[in-house]
Amino acid sequence: MLQIMYTKISLPVCISLVVLIITTFVVPADANKVRIKDICQFQNMEETDLIGYGLIIGLDGTGDGKGTQFTIQSLTNMMERMGLTVDTKKVKVKNVAAVMVTAKLSSFNRSGSYVDVTVSSVGDASSLQGGTLLMTPLSDVSGVVHAVAQGPVSIGGFNVQVDDGSKIINNYTLVGRVPNGGKVTNGLEGPKTEKTEFFLSLRDPDFTTANRIAERINIKYGMTAFALDGGTVQVMIPDSLSHIIYRTRFISDIGLLTVVPDNTAKVVINEKTGTIVAGEHVTIEPVAIAHGTITVNIESSPVISQPEPFSTGETIVTTDSRITINHEPARVVHLKRVVYLSDVAKALNKIGATPRDIIAIFQALKQAGALRAELIIL
Repeated sequence: MLQIMYTKISLPVCISLVVLIITTFVVPADANKVRIKDICQFQNMEETDLIGYGLIIGLDGTGDGKGTQFTIQSLTNMMERMGLTVDTKKVKVKNVAAVMVTAKLSSFNRSGSYVDVTVSSVGDASSLQGGTLLMTPLSDVSGVVHAVAQGPVSIGGFNVQVDDGSKIINNYTLVGRVPNGGKVTNGLEGPKTEKTEFFLSLRDPDFTTANRIAERINIKYGMTAFALDGGTVQVMIPDSLSHIIYRTRFISDIGLLTVVPDNTAKVVINEKTGTIVAGEHVTIEPVAIAHGTITVNIESSPVISQPEPFSTGETIVTTDSRITINHEPARVVHLKRVVYLSDVAKALNKIGATPRDIIAIFQALKQAGALRAELIIL
């Protein structure tokens, strides 16, 4: 029997909103089937990252300040290329923001197609709301330009500030997107059409899942698929489907086949938000958990001492502090070997454990060897 003692000391200085999310599903095996295209990607499909530096204009006074010299220099250079002569010292950029522009380009994005782009502020702008990205070349790591981005920016939030300094912020306003804002001018080289094989790369490598994918393909098309390792499945294209039209249809049909993936037992914890997400196959060995709480409350109130009328004394302000300590005796809960995390949550709730308490308890369970799952802390 494992013994885990857990004690918490908390100061009510701030209030945190915590969320406990535990996913445990009991469904038939058929309901767990997923399409191969949802858990794999085709290795023959090349993808590259694009990056560029650009300017966003049309901001309502929320752009970069005087300290961002690169924004001023960029705006001046752009004006000079348009035949305008400007004095750098007199340029104001409060309606302009310098941004880095990024996008992803796959081999299926041919010249003339469009891709989404992301813009991120690199200066001291307070918001990109309402701005428009000016024409920005996007190049790969070798410096080859593949696309040009331009268009209105969508940030999905807002930032409102008044003269007294009060402001309201909804969502993050320094990163935005330009949907279909990047036009491909130089597409990547597409997959070689003469290839007689292709590879499926699992997004979450697992030997069992890779074997199931190969077996499912072989059931329908014969011995054409082989699991090379836990993350790669090789698929041979039959000679009867060697024509490009049939080959494309064959790859499409492969992606629509369904399998039941074998997921690894994982518990993901985000300590910043107090979120816990646990999948299936997570088990806990027999264990006893003791939980006690010590709460320290510190209250401070001002005490004002006024002098006598017409005297030369001064008003004195002092602080009266009161400290109270509440201690709850530790309560012990015994857990048998459980399969579902919902059982663990119910047992821990009985001893008054909060989501943040449960996070610390799970960490202690892992250290004690009682948690049979991979613990991932974000």
